[in-house]
Amino acid sequence: MAQTLPHHPCPCGSLHEFANCCEPYLNGTEPAPTPEALMRSRYSAYVQGNSLYLLKTWHPDTRPKHLELDPQVRWLGLKIVKVHRGVHENTGHVHFVARYKIRNGQAYRLEENSRFEKIMTQWFYIDGDFSE
Repeated sequence: MAQTLPHHPCPCGSLHEFANCCEPYLNGTEPAPTPEALMRSRYSAYVQGNSLYLLKTWHPDTRPKHLELDPQVRWLGLKIVKVHRGVHENTGHVHFVARYKIRNGQAYRLEENSRFEKIMTQWFYIDGDFSE
């Protein structure tokens, strides 16, 4: 699993230090307070190869039993396009673009409109619609 040092920029692209951004969510000391914060922390988890965090923050109704991350994928950046809170305070959407590269290969972009739900005090990723 790739490591991110606390005094380095967070992989999520927020321009904050990792220790003051996604690290508290990834290490479980506090839950992500918004759908965008959860999206950013999940991206950081992909960068680090942290499949346990990804599964933990996946909605129980849509969570896969197992998640194997491809070690050949190198994540290059995240751009949040739009954030929308639902009619109810316990739903939200995040439209994002993530760029990645397969080692020694071509760069790709993943664009998704993700859905989130808050259960008690915890936000969960439900699913997403991919854009072409």
